[in-house]
Amino acid sequence: MHTAPPRRFRQSTALVCCLAAIAGMAVLAPSAQAQAQFVQTPYKNPKALFDIYLDNPAKMGAALYWIRSFMNPLTEAPYSLFNEDMSVIVVLHGTELVTVAKKNEEKYEEVVQRMRYYADQGVKFKVCGLALQDFGYTLADMQPFVEVTPSAMTELVHWQNQGYGLITPVVTEKRLSIEDIR
Repeated sequence: MHTAPPRRFRQSTALVCCLAAIAGMAVLAPSAQAQAQFVQTPYKNPKALFDIYLDNPAKMGAALYWIRSFMNPLTEAPYSLFNEDMSVIVVLHGTELVTVAKKNEEKYEEVVQRMRYYADQGVKFKVCGLALQDFGYTLADMQPFVEVTPSAMTELVHWQNQGYGLITPVVTEKRLSIEDIR
């Protein structure tokens, strides 16, 4: 036969449990001084493969910010990596490939200058040969810093098999300012 513990015991047990819960909340509650912690990840010899396929060539400028966001932290202190310490490949196979056609240089001048700058830093820009044909371009139509590959899909798989990390920039229409959503 089971008998219930005396009422005094039940009350003291409940009090101990309640005090333990309050103490636990005090430990878990963030202090007024708490904040995020900065982590200095030890990056070394990164290999990045950017897969760019845009629905509008006007978005190429925004896509190039992804490359900047990758390279700038690595070339600045504390990493201070040199261009030869990293490998960056950009594969173009959407509407953005018109930005590297010589005849469109004036129209996309800012974007072409930025790509030329990155190419001078060692970034390789590759255009899908199938897309090139679809747009009616030839090798002679392309900027000299561009390499044409047989296919974007096979190129992407090839470089991933060589250990390159795939980055696919997503460029959306910005509808709200940071101030509006903060």
